[in-house]
Amino acid sequence: MRKVLSVLPRPVVAVICDRIRYFEHPVHAVPETYLRALHESADVMPLLMPVSPEMLDLSTLLATVDGVMLPGSPSNVAAERYGAEPLPEHTLKDEYRDATVFALLPQLIAQGIPLLAICRGFQELNVFFGGTLNRAVHERPDALDHREGDHDRPLTCWYEDRHIVELTPGGLLASLADTTTPRVNSLHHQGVETLGKGLHTEARAPDGLVEAFTAPDAPGFLLGLQWHPEMSLCHSPFARQIFTRYGDACRQRQQSRLLSGENNNEFEAHCAISV
Repeated sequence: MRKVLSVLPRPVVAVICDRIRYFEHPVHAVPETYLRALHESADVMPLLMPVSPEMLDLSTLLATVDGVMLPGSPSNVAAERYGAEPLPEHTLKDEYRDATVFALLPQLIAQGIPLLAICRGFQELNVFFGGTLNRAVHERPDALDHREGDHDRPLTCWYEDRHIVELTPGGLLASLADTTTPRVNSLHHQGVETLGKGLHTEARAPDGLVEAFTAPDAPGFLLGLQWHPEMSLCHSPFARQIFTRYGDACRQRQQSRLLSGENNNEFEAHCAISV
């Protein structure tokens, strides 16, 4: 007799890398803070995804992962992606990440893969949906300075809470917070200029800058955040709830994937125990 138990492995979340140089070698890398946040607060298993379209097989990716994260980065989305003049030569860019992300997003979104996008990832999603970016938001009249400040300070000081965000009533983030104006960190010089088509504002900074959005018409979970909740888990229940909610979306995707007809054998292999 075989007893089937509802025991599933952790969902798998692919985390897009940056392409950097390490001892003159090209390296695909992600800061550990994102990986720990996914592991500890979303209860998923993170895997690094190289920024190399030729290395990625889309059908394999869609059949394997239960979520995708687009993390932050010091690099900037190429301005040509949203029809603006090229960024100054000294600006840090990552053409490999741009090429990979913008090639994958159409199918990731169409297939309902849960997406969590932070900082650069937030900006990538806005551009993908047809929005534009302001490359120096601190220069707007009456704007806050959203940059991280003096780099000579200890790194932890960069991520201190800097300002409130005003959550949209009835939105996803409003359902996760115990206040309508949680405090968040701020480490960006670029930001949303025009919001992409189909995106719904979830939070704004006091100066009106869009700080978070969802895509209500997308078939799966999609949340973009300009701030860095992964750096606030130790003191912010709101930050932890964001990752928990994302993990729940990935578990729902996993169950749907494993229960689908083409994956029934895989599901049984995971869940069946003979007694």
